[in-house]
Amino acid sequence: MARHLVCLTFDFDTYTGFVARGMTTPTPISRGEFGIVGAKRILKLFAEQRIPTTWFIPGVTIAAYPDDCQRVVDAGHEIGHHGYTHVPPAALSREQEEDGLLRANAMIEKLAGKRARGYRSPSWDLSAHTLDLLLAQGFLYDSSLMGDDHTPYRARRIEKVVLDEPIRFGPPTKLIEMPISWSLDDYPHFEFVRTPDWVLPGLSAAEGVLGNWTQDFLYMVRTTEWGVLTYTFHPYVIGRGHRMAILERLIRTMQEHGAVFCTMEQAAREWMAAHPHPEDRR
Repeated sequence: MARHLVCLTFDFDTYTGFVARGMTTPTPISRGEFGIVGAKRILKLFAEQRIPTTWFIPGVTIAAYPDDCQRVVDAGHEIGHHGYTHVPPAALSREQEEDGLLRANAMIEKLAGKRARGYRSPSWDLSAHTLDLLLAQGFLYDSSLMGDDHTPYRARRIEKVVLDEPIRFGPPTKLIEMPISWSLDDYPHFEFVRTPDWVLPGLSAAEGVLGNWTQDFLYMVRTTEWGVLTYTFHPYVIGRGHRMAILERLIRTMQEHGAVFCTMEQAAREWMAAHPHPEDRR
């Protein structure tokens, strides 16, 4: 029987992404703080719909807004790891990255009563050390890579990248990759960002974005017997009124076509049960 999973995920960055880009003046900070307003709207919607979701929260957000993060836990949603700050791992030393993983997971354990089982890198840019660090700390899954759309897979190391030679990959690891896509992320569609060096235009019409998101789900339903599709939202982005409206419509459409909403950990474990790693058989 066909089974189509949907993971609705929220990167609860608040202001951390702006600070990581050096944007520390009052206006960008206030943009991030709108995420507290958006989070309340989102939690209300999912309480009404009885839909479980996954929230990736940087350690700095937990420190700055402990009560708001506690509301996410109390509502029964999964808490995933999103770094300590929002600086991407590729911009950190190995020691800095490891320290951030440990510090944030200690905060998540205190908040939620258990360590995070899933990780999503800030800005989706892993370092050469990330997979080894995640495996050493016992993570079940990562959600930072884009090598598929409806099917999880085992993450593998990149051993060597040379311009005029084939890439050399390592063997698949035990870490389950829950793939994502910028096209299923609200931020590049909607956020306008201007710096001295670049502009992200954003501000797309919500109806067009809804069409993209809906058609990706319907394509999965049409072409797969089992699949999982992951959407990435940010409370300070999707929490605006007209965007909440399309989120509600997206959910209704998926419900009409038999979507099974679940946390990322639940989806990863379901896939793992059907695709055990050789080490799991020992």
